[in-house]
This record gives sequence, C-alpha cells and structure tokens, in this order.
Amino acid sequence: MIQTDDLSKQFGDFWAVDGVSLTVREGEILALLGQNGAGKTTTIRMLTAILRPTRGSATVAGYDVARNPTEVRARVGVLTESHGLYVRMSAWEYLDFFGKVYGLDPSARAKRAEHLLEYFSLMDSAHKRIGTFSKGMRQKLALARAILHEPPALLLDEPTSAMDPESARLVREEINALRSERRAIVICTHNLAEAEKLADRVAIIYQGKILVSGSLDELRKKTLGAPEYEVRFSKPWRGALASLPPGVKISRREENAVFLRVEDPARENPSLLRDLISKDAPVMAFQESPRSLEQVYLSVMSQVGDAGKENAHA
Repeated sequence: MIQTDDLSKQFGDFWAVDGVSLTVREGEILALLGQNGAGKTTTIRMLTAILRPTRGSATVAGYDVARNPTEVRARVGVLTESHGLYVRMSAWEYLDFFGKVYGLDPSARAKRAEHLLEYFSLMDSAHKRIGTFSKGMRQKLALARAILHEPPALLLDEPTSAMDPESARLVREEINALRSERRAIVICTHNLAEAEKLADRVAIIYQGKILVSGSLDELRKKTLGAPEYEVRFSKPWRGALASLPPGVKISRREENAVFLRVEDPARENPSLLRDLISKDAPVMAFQESPRSLEQVYLSVMSQVGDAGKENAHA
C-alpha cells in the first residue's frame, strides 16, 4: 500500500530525508520513531504529495507521489501535529466541508459525520464553534476528518496527544479497527508504549536516515541480543545448573533468581527446566523478561551517540 525507495528531500545543502526505503502492506501499522527534526514530518509530507522528492520515489495505493499527486491526496488520510482546524466553523460544518472536498454525496457526508461525531463523543458539541473546543476535542475532530472519506492509507502524527486516557484508548481502538479493514497506517509518535501496543513494524529514523526497521521481535533480537529468561525461586537457591549449551549464558543472579540469555528458547528451555527440577530447585516462575520498545529505542540511539563521539575524537 505504501512503498518508498531511496526517498530523499534536500533543502539547500541540508538533506532532511536521505535514502528512506520502507514498505507498509495492507493491514499493517508502521510506527515511525525519531527525535524532533529527525525527518518524520518531511517523510509524511512527501507521502501525502505535499513535498516533491529530491531523489528516489514513493507510491501510495499504487500511485506515484510525484507523477500522480492528486490521486495520492484523494487516497490518504492525514493527521498532522498542526491540525489546521477552521475554528469559526462548527464541528458539523467542518466535516461536511471536507466531505465535499473528498467528493462525498450529501447523504454519505451526513452519515459519516454523524457516525464519527457520535463515535468520538462530539455529537453534543456538533453545532458549537471549534474555537470553543478543548485540545482533546480538537484532536478527536482532526482524526475524524482524517478518516472521513475512509482512505486506504492513514498517516497519523501523534494521534493521541492532548487526550485524556479514556479518549486515547478510544482512538487506539479505532486505529486497530481501521487496520482490520485492510488499510496501511503510519504513526509518528513519541509515545513508545502506544507504538508498542499498535505497531506491527517499527522504523527508527535519525538525521534523515532509517537506522533500523522490522518487527518488534526482530528489533529486540538485533539491538538487545538473545532474549533473557528469569527463573524466580520461592527461597534463596545457589545450586549450579548443568553444563550450559553454547546458546545459553547466565547474565546475572539475585538472591531469589537467576537470569539466562537463551539463543533458542524453544530448544533449550525445556531441558533447562528439567535440570532445575531434577536438582529440587524451588522454582516459582520461569518466564521471559520483558523487553520494551523503549529499551530498543534507547539502545539504538545510544549506539548513534557512541558513534558520534568516536567520529568527534577521530
């Protein structure tokens, strides 16, 4: 649904985006992560045919962003950090206006506007001016506009910012529902916990370049190494494990626990557990230690920082 190949954008002597190659298939959510100024917004603007690439190419729903900009814009829904809401309009007038822009007939406009206003709990304020809305209400209305024409590609920048927890959960549920309808979705967010809940795949961008991309499991293994398993005991135990295979290492011990790095858990964990039981170890739990997207992100960014320090000293 979304494909980029060496996508790049230059402003003067500065490459805001430099060689981004990504694929987002139907039914997938890609989280695009990075610091402010990393190139996320410029990438989104090229994918919406607002900016023309300096080098490389991108297609959305089969249309080239440079050769077919009108077709691309008709097939994307966009939520930007600056919503561009028309504050003198009412919420109903606003959605009706954009329904006309997207070519929806009057009955379809009314049906979609009513559904979205009800869904996002905005119907009671449907005929109030947007200028009177809270930040959270404005965010919900901007998202309603982005999905008004049921586009096959959604590009969302901080979709739950300024929302209370209940509204944020509602938006996450809506994003998941949209994925089930075979859309491709790109989310730019600083909320790593949210990205971890929603995304099928993650890409981390830095200074216009993609540092890593893949599923969260792939990135965990690539950046954090083999998974770690915690064996928790009901009382202190200092017994020794049998000779460990090459793919298993003890990473650390605590009074009531031992932590193991296991390259192939499906093969090694059953024998490790049998060995512990044979030694009458008071095993209370044997479980994988959680490794969050935040850990992956910080690990990747620390490597970039270390490389920058090495270059500075060279």
